[in-house]
Amino acid sequence: MRRIDLHCYPGTDVWLGSQAPYVEALELYWSKPWVARTEAEVVADLERFGIEAVLVAFDVESLTGSPPCSNEYVANMRRRHPDVLLQAWGAVDPLKGEVAIAEAEEAVKVHEVLGFHFHPIIGHYRVDEEALAPLFETIDGLGVPVMIDVGTTGMGAGMPGGMGAILRHAHPEAVDALAARFPNLNIIAAHPGWPWIDEMTAVALHKANVYWELSGWAPKYFPPSLRTDIRSRLRHKIMFGSDHPSMPYERVLREWDELGYDEAVMHAVFHENAERVLGL
Repeated sequence: MRRIDLHCYPGTDVWLGSQAPYVEALELYWSKPWVARTEAEVVADLERFGIEAVLVAFDVESLTGSPPCSNEYVANMRRRHPDVLLQAWGAVDPLKGEVAIAEAEEAVKVHEVLGFHFHPIIGHYRVDEEALAPLFETIDGLGVPVMIDVGTTGMGAGMPGGMGAILRHAHPEAVDALAARFPNLNIIAAHPGWPWIDEMTAVALHKANVYWELSGWAPKYFPPSLRTDIRSRLRHKIMFGSDHPSMPYERVLREWDELGYDEAVMHAVFHENAERVLGL
């Protein structure tokens, strides 16, 4: 069976440097060292598990001063390994205003990214803020999708004040409002969205242009209602993502198998929905 991972970070030293202020919190959250691997090691891991990955860039430079894991970086990494790196999500820092708009246009037209990933909690914004409308109008006009994190995050978790992050920035209601304003913009909600899984379910059911990938959580912890919806009313909406390197492929793939879905559901989740919606 083909396996498309919609949420795979590069895992290299460049990527690690882009999130430098959050390393300690991430080590505590995931209970493991948060260290970089070589590009060759990352590619070998994908090949071992038969994964075709969509890389994710990362940019919160205006808040942290850390250089981004840029659109050019993920695009070039993809070009070097086309057999396993299927595409790349670009990233722009919305707080950069007009600079972010220009970077979005360059990312699509020059670097040929699939679309854009947004991390609202860490970026300190909501995607439905009026100030961000020009950026999303540009992305909508470029005809590419977006992937937006919902729910809590390990970045800043357990730190004083959560390192300034506000969880409500990643509430599904912001995705709902964005989808209503831009009905032609395909939106992939990223992660189960805890503690608002029921709210995210409602948004995915109500908005035809909203889909959902379930990275960053061990499948065995999916609540019963979500497990049921994956095989029933959401089966044409759900897509696979890992949040690599947060969770090892060995574990996440095994636990998806242990959920006991039939072959038709697994094909839909692991590749058919992504192929249909994103043209992968």
